[in-house]
Amino acid sequence: MKIKCLLVDDEPPAVDLMTTYIERVGDLEIVGRCSNAIEAFGFLQKTKVDLLLLDIQMPKMTGLDLIRSLHDRPRIIVITAYREFAADGFDLDVLDYIVKPVSFERFLKAIAKYNQYALLRQTETPEQATDAFEKAYMYFKENKQVRKVFLKDIVYIESIKDYVKIITTDKPLITYQRLSYMEEKLPENKFLRIHKSYIIAIDRISGYNNDLINIEGYELPLGRSYKQGFLKVVGA
Repeated sequence: MKIKCLLVDDEPPAVDLMTTYIERVGDLEIVGRCSNAIEAFGFLQKTKVDLLLLDIQMPKMTGLDLIRSLHDRPRIIVITAYREFAADGFDLDVLDYIVKPVSFERFLKAIAKYNQYALLRQTETPEQATDAFEKAYMYFKENKQVRKVFLKDIVYIESIKDYVKIITTDKPLITYQRLSYMEEKLPENKFLRIHKSYIIAIDRISGYNNDLINIEGYELPLGRSYKQGFLKVVGA
């Protein structure tokens, strides 16, 4: 099955170049081209796409504003002439951020990231799933820095009002994000919501009782409404 792509850019030469690149990759298919973000918003309300190739600076509505307006987002690769919006893009969980001019090799690297993401969620064998998970990562903005975190290194995530605290095997980080968003983006076979304030890495569970879960030496509360789902996952 081909990856359905939507191109959004107000510069015809950029659209033509991306069209050429996509046509050179056998498993990509263009399902739409939009010259501005408002047109793209309308298109996405009617048509499901897998991958959005998006410019940032466009008239009437920016690409970043489009991302913020979408509830059910496809995976997004930003392609722009402006480096300064990279932190904002990764804070919105874009898959990749490419600065123009774009070489075909750089385009292929971005598509490879999409393929890793898709493989992680639709894997045919346990071996492929393990390999994909080992390579999977997300970017998080902390203060004015962007930090790359491999999913395999996450121990647990705690909600702190409008922020989340991510405990990793390296060092913790605090970023402006909702826990529900993290729950949606993380692979459900690797992470589990156990409380209104906590998500844990399933493979790092070392023990539990009726009220608490031990994970890498941390004791976290098991919420009453999450208990049945937790017991199902651990096979109790």
